[in-house]
Amino acid sequence: MGEELPTTDPNGAEALVAEGYQLLDVRTQAEWDEAHVEGATHIPLDQLTERVGEVGPQVVAMCRSGGRSAQATAFLNHSGKEAVNLDGGILEWAAQGKPVVSG
Repeated sequence: MGEELPTTDPNGAEALVAEGYQLLDVRTQAEWDEAHVEGATHIPLDQLTERVGEVGPQVVAMCRSGGRSAQATAFLNHSGKEAVNLDGGILEWAAQGKPVVSG
């Protein structure tokens, strides 16, 4: 049932962003304010349908652990974007020592 979502790990996400993919954070404003990846675009998941025009043609979606970004990835792929889900979200990103901006 349902197609397999394209996913990547933090190293793959970094490589995709280096190739020109947009890093999209779909967490809440409070989560974003606590910590986020520098250079990411912040559009909370509940605003994504109205703000899909702000999303580039190729995107890596991330959230806290990968659940909400999986929903965003499915939506974006159905909207004609080439979207990939960051498996493990910002928790995995930080666990692998990738840079995170606080506050």
